[in-house]
Amino acid sequence: MTRTLVPPPRYDLARSLGRLAVVPGDPTIRATATEAWWATRTPDGPGTLHLRRSGGALTAAAYGPGAAWLLERADAVAGLRDDVSGFDASPHEVVARLWHLHNGVRLPATGRVFHHLVPAILGQKVTGMEASRGYRGMLRHLTQPAPGPRPMPLPPAPEEVAATPYWRFHRWGVEQRRADTICRAATRAAALERATDSADAQRRLTSLPGIGVWTAAEVVRVAFGDADAVSVGDYHVKHTVSYALAGEVRGTDERMLELLEPFRGHRGRVCSLLEAGGMFAPRFGPRMTVRSFAHF
Repeated sequence: MTRTLVPPPRYDLARSLGRLAVVPGDPTIRATATEAWWATRTPDGPGTLHLRRSGGALTAAAYGPGAAWLLERADAVAGLRDDVSGFDASPHEVVARLWHLHNGVRLPATGRVFHHLVPAILGQKVTGMEASRGYRGMLRHLTQPAPGPRPMPLPPAPEEVAATPYWRFHRWGVEQRRADTICRAATRAAALERATDSADAQRRLTSLPGIGVWTAAEVVRVAFGDADAVSVGDYHVKHTVSYALAGEVRGTDERMLELLEPFRGHRGRVCSLLEAGGMFAPRFGPRMTVRSFAHF
């Protein structure tokens, strides 16, 4: 099953689809400048979406029971439903310059919540390396191969996650607090998937114990393509925004939101642009220790 899509000028397939990786090295997504693969669980069953650049066109192919669902949403997953017409980068010269360089990056909207929620919870208050290790450990034990010609894992099924005792998460480097949050979310996965838009999803997510505004923002940014979702509470983003937009090497969430206010409606997009441009605040002191619960 295939579908032909028409991307905007200077469309950046690698960076656009790379936004689907909530944690580094997510094995359910593979994206390069010419093609991308994404494996997920759709309402119709497991499926894999393949996007390939060919000249000015983008060809979408899908595999598995969820193929029809994925093809219908292929343009959204590719970020082609991302409306940038209302984005004004002019309030700050740094943002204007980065938008000129990276205006081919689009925000994907997958329509799947639980898929992105698990790695987002694993990323709570830990290093990216620790979150990635935990997610890969889960996928090695709680998944099945995705349909299609490319070997890829599916994200874990909610019912299997809900039935997993917390102590099994220790071998994946995940302590009981995050394990319990993931399992609670798995029991509510069906209700979370019924969210109609980003605001509804954020309300449903933050009503669950252990899920705050940071985790909700990480999810809705990719599940609904929310260009305004800001990761309040992130250890690095507040410093990056303060440094890039005000020259201040350290910032607070309040200062970050103040600086982003001129871009309301696209505040999350600005944060993504700063990341794409490699703009990070200077770092001081030792890195956070990567812990291990493997022997608990």
